[in-house]
Amino acid sequence: MFLQIILAITSALTTGAVPSPQQVKPRATPNCRFSPTYTQAQILQNPNPFISDVLYWEGKFHQNNVSYNTYNGMSYDGTLLDETTGLATAKHPFSAASKESLQIMLYAHAISGSPQAAQFLSPEDPGAAPGIAIDIMTLKLKTYLQFNQTFPGFGGFFPWYTGDSQDIVPTWDWVNRVPALDNGELIWAVYSAIQAMESSSNPNYQTLAKKWQAWLDYTKLTAAKIFYAGNGAVCSVTDIGNQSFSINDPRQTYKCEGSGTLNDPYEGELFTWWLYFFGGLSENDKNLLWVVKRPQLVSVEYNMGGVGPITVQKGYWFSAHEQWKVMEMPYYDVDLVKRLFTNAERARTCNSVVTKVPGMFASVNNSTDPTTGQIIGYISNAGIPSISNQTIQELDVITPYSVFPVVLLDNAVGMAWWKNMADGKKMQNPYGSSESTRVDGTATSSFVSWDSKITTVNAILGGVTDFVRQKMKTDGIYNDFISVTQREYGAVFQNLKGENINFCLPSEKVPDEGLVDYTQCK
Repeated sequence: MFLQIILAITSALTTGAVPSPQQVKPRATPNCRFSPTYTQAQILQNPNPFISDVLYWEGKFHQNNVSYNTYNGMSYDGTLLDETTGLATAKHPFSAASKESLQIMLYAHAISGSPQAAQFLSPEDPGAAPGIAIDIMTLKLKTYLQFNQTFPGFGGFFPWYTGDSQDIVPTWDWVNRVPALDNGELIWAVYSAIQAMESSSNPNYQTLAKKWQAWLDYTKLTAAKIFYAGNGAVCSVTDIGNQSFSINDPRQTYKCEGSGTLNDPYEGELFTWWLYFFGGLSENDKNLLWVVKRPQLVSVEYNMGGVGPITVQKGYWFSAHEQWKVMEMPYYDVDLVKRLFTNAERARTCNSVVTKVPGMFASVNNSTDPTTGQIIGYISNAGIPSISNQTIQELDVITPYSVFPVVLLDNAVGMAWWKNMADGKKMQNPYGSSESTRVDGTATSSFVSWDSKITTVNAILGGVTDFVRQKMKTDGIYNDFISVTQREYGAVFQNLKGENINFCLPSEKVPDEGLVDYTQCK
């Protein structure tokens, strides 16, 4: 009965029209600890003031030695915070192509003149936001080109790297190794930014677009040689014979690391599309890419606690992170896919209500060890076991960025869940939201990162699908994308159950177990 009441309230509160975020003008500087000052009902009625505050404070993350290096334009993974003050202490000087993708997606919106991106990048001077983004993209391209000149064996792609000097270098554990998944995320982000620059009336932006296009075109020449193993198989990680040898050096070699192949229907699919469209593969090999992937695209039904059945795409862990691809490519132009992924967020939100969890799950950094000030570790296996391939999961840590797939579909409900987690003690700091909190309220992660913050920001901005769609049409590949996506999903999903079920709203709060908010964010 309780769940039925929650569902009824959700339905009543989410049926009203909500004004477009672009219609909202920037407001006075919000308090750092603003989340508890809003009620859930206020956000559901009109999420825009809350979103404006979120963008303002998440934007504080975007500064030198916290999220990126102003000397080379490159992202850092994130930064540890002082357990008492919440101020930045030691940064993670390493990063990866996935973090680069989040940074570049954000800049695509700023370059296009988005007032929301300006609220993030330059709230005091919104008109400066496009120039800020262009300046960093100029630096970043210079760094990319220098990296490829120094380490040509990567073929334009990126390993995990250390970026706290002028030139970046592979981290010690990624020497002569390169991942496909992260680079798939990066490629389409760059694709979107090029479209934003090309669409500008500023000739300097258009000139920079041509330079970025040259870099992107180079990855088309190298992608298959580095990552395609033949017979439809794509290497998850490729071992490089010698990263300092040219890709065409007769001594150079590439082979899949172990037996790992990138055959998932989640965010790894972004790289598959790059090979499909631009890898120079034969028609037979292009078809084999999908043949290899098909066994992983599985229909399953969520049915717990009186909610369901809801037809969803079976997850690996059903971590929110797995939905990354719909933020970059126009999957939602296929009605079946949009309906299916809407079902996923019905299951995600309602599962937390059924299990009495005050937030939702995504792969994320664990809590901070109070004695060392270091993160305990990384939790990959966090999602919904009943609709996943991997059922052994760690379900004691929730993270605000788990809302980003919901935000793409419903700003109000997504931000209501974000607020519910941000309300927890120490879940807001001088750089915006904190990484994660334990479900029982006993600890948080005193850390800020691209993954746990800017996924949500990019979702608020609508992802980059509008840019990508436009450029795909120009490149003549959009219709093929729609056709293949419809074919693959249509073969597995015919009758979706649960489409009459509303998104659920949080019904539990993060317990107050004596944690004290950061002194610099009260």
